[in-house]
Amino acid sequence: MVAAMLTRALSSRERVQDTLSEHRNEIVSLFSRYVAQGKKILHPHHLLDGLAEIIGENDELHKLRDGPFGDVLRSTQEAIILPPWVVLAVRPRPGVWDYVRVNVDELAVEQLSVAEYLEFKEHLVNGSIKDNYVLELDLEPFNASFPRPTRPSSIGSGVQFLNRHLSSRLFHDKESMQPLLDFLRAHNYRGQKLMLNERIQSLPRLRSALVKAEEHLNKFPLNTLYTKFEHKLQEMGLEKGWGDNAEHVLDMIHLLLEILQAPDPSTLETFLGRIPMVFNVVILSPHGYFGQANVLGMPDTGGQVVYILDQVRALENEMLLRIKQQGLDIMPEIIVVTRLIPEAYGTTCNQRIEKISGTQYSRILRVPFRTEKGILRNWVSRFDVWPYLERFSEDVSNEITAELKGQADLIIGNYSDGNLVASLIAHKQGITQCNIAHALEKTKYPDSDLYWKNFEEKYHFSCQFTADLIAMNHADFIITSTYQEIAGSKGTVGQYESHTAFTLPGLYRVVHGIDVFDPKFNIVSPGADMQIYFPYTEKQHRLTALHRSIEELLFSPEQTAEHICVLNDRKKPIIFSMARLDRVKNMTGLVEWFAKNKRLRELVNLVVVAGDIDPSKSKDREEVAEIEKMHALIKEYNLNGQFRWICAQKNRVRNGELYRYLCDTRGAFVQPALYEAFGLTVLEAMTCGLPTFATCNGGPAEIIVDGVSGFHIDPYHGDHASECIADFFERCKTDTGYWDKISNAGLQRIYERYTWKIYSERLMTLAGVYGFWKYVSKLERRETRRYLEMFYTSKYRDLVKTVPLAVEEIADGTEEKSTE
Repeated sequence: MVAAMLTRALSSRERVQDTLSEHRNEIVSLFSRYVAQGKKILHPHHLLDGLAEIIGENDELHKLRDGPFGDVLRSTQEAIILPPWVVLAVRPRPGVWDYVRVNVDELAVEQLSVAEYLEFKEHLVNGSIKDNYVLELDLEPFNASFPRPTRPSSIGSGVQFLNRHLSSRLFHDKESMQPLLDFLRAHNYRGQKLMLNERIQSLPRLRSALVKAEEHLNKFPLNTLYTKFEHKLQEMGLEKGWGDNAEHVLDMIHLLLEILQAPDPSTLETFLGRIPMVFNVVILSPHGYFGQANVLGMPDTGGQVVYILDQVRALENEMLLRIKQQGLDIMPEIIVVTRLIPEAYGTTCNQRIEKISGTQYSRILRVPFRTEKGILRNWVSRFDVWPYLERFSEDVSNEITAELKGQADLIIGNYSDGNLVASLIAHKQGITQCNIAHALEKTKYPDSDLYWKNFEEKYHFSCQFTADLIAMNHADFIITSTYQEIAGSKGTVGQYESHTAFTLPGLYRVVHGIDVFDPKFNIVSPGADMQIYFPYTEKQHRLTALHRSIEELLFSPEQTAEHICVLNDRKKPIIFSMARLDRVKNMTGLVEWFAKNKRLRELVNLVVVAGDIDPSKSKDREEVAEIEKMHALIKEYNLNGQFRWICAQKNRVRNGELYRYLCDTRGAFVQPALYEAFGLTVLEAMTCGLPTFATCNGGPAEIIVDGVSGFHIDPYHGDHASECIADFFERCKTDTGYWDKISNAGLQRIYERYTWKIYSERLMTLAGVYGFWKYVSKLERRETRRYLEMFYTSKYRDLVKTVPLAVEEIADGTEEKSTE
């Protein structure tokens, strides 16, 4: 019998070195090709194209492509070329990186540290200038002893890992349960004791009280109300919060007895999720026009607003249900904090308080951006908000304390600005903090870190990337909609992962910014509002009264400020897209794909809902450029007759019926973004039954099972994407059941994975688990937060001073610059 041998996996350096020994001529030829291109960054397709040219038709060299070296090159995310050097940033699996440097002249191969790699990369910008005193940001020492998973498949399942860790920790010895007892004894709501009172001072006393309570409750029918045995339980040491009837109280007692006897992760999570902990929630979303009507499609205003409003409704329902089941008479409050904009352009964004429809206890609180000269009156781009946020956070902190008559139990940030403000308030008040990025801009704009100075005038990424680093490290837990948002896929880097190590030459170097294996990361996917977005087959719920206005929108021959171009053949199916009109959403890209594909133009019409049609109506720099590009495409490709451009539509109810109307045409939805963090419009379309084609870059790649519940398209290969869409409609003509098959599979996917009910249950459980984890392990991480405080004070505050303040028109028609 031959003994099995364990062998160490070769490093990327060793694989390159071994291949160099075996295929010396080919490797020298390949790397010489790279070096011949001069000083630059090469991206994956450049590297693989070079390898394919070397291999050519030579069958003997296929093993070079298929062997260890090919694996290294396929895993390389970028290569820095500084003749005679080629430096590879190799990512063998999500969250794991190697850096290898090859000297083509000397055929020497070296392993580089993160700092060495970043310093080498900086030469692309700084030339040969060397600075020995660059500020390096390294958060790893603060987290070195912190528990975390190691397998990429565990990324985004932080709460499951924490529960396993906590369970083993609680079972360690008889004293290890003490923090759980202290946590339960500390529970109160505005002075009202919850869970345990002073009669229970020790673990033996707790066990005894639970057993006695169990014996007493077994005498009652399960539906007996809590008030019937409340005083008896108080005498035993148990206060309100265990349940509203005998059945629910017994369930909680059984869970805790099981934990005290032998804790397991599932039981611990269930118990912690049911403890009454969250009654007041603050949600922050400063930028854009945040309102409930007439705002969608306005600058910086889109899916995030929809997400938050749907989130609030689902979260309030879940809080009310849990509070009732806990036997408490407490009214929850959810406050969405945004910016008050006096010049509100027909929206409610100039109202301080606005009740959120469909809720009982939730409202929008608007707080203005202020300077020494007063209140900022007009909209400000999300890229220009940075100088106002510190004062805004101070004002918000005071306002929410007054509104809630105390502190919030949970604060949720949204996007970079909301997450920074949440960090400042949580740091000040000690509140449990949750971050939701929605979209981190760094991955949307390639090389925007290295060449940040080229983007600075328009985007101020130095401020944004700094704010992102501070907020993501300050948060107690982070919610993402997809795995890709955290750690990408096999071939693409995740949004958070891109903050692991990067450099802003001349400012600072991040050698360890965030660890995607950190158990603070959790994937919790949202849903679509099923009161608005429901299947087209539900005829009894269809809003047929809106069909006349929808048909006017789609087919009216008049050219107006709301729509231009006409559809000559109304019998054709319609491919449809709806998004903000900015570069990353790639709406003009979709129009160009359609324009260039003769077969697709013969099969279908194209309708897009995006932005303004008149560039003079937009104040957004990027939107103006896209509007002008759209007009140019219409003219260049003579699209009138097969294409309809409708300006942004703000009526969500009609938009829902619009999706269903397009189902009636046997059409499809296309989401062509260069990158999409999640894709709410993808959910909306699929929930209505509309077959969907969506970008393979980002969240939609996880929402859709390619070829089953929809289709992935590569926005960087528009010709192939348009052929894919055309193939679908060709097949629908010959296979009459194919459209229904994709439509039904899309609906099934939504029901299994993407509903607000699932989301709200998970969020409440996360708040409970992380609240406990923060308490028992002192998760404030004082050292980390002091480090972040220094970084905020010494770097961020100086950076925001470089952002020009808004220029506003005053009464006499002149312009006045807002000053701090």
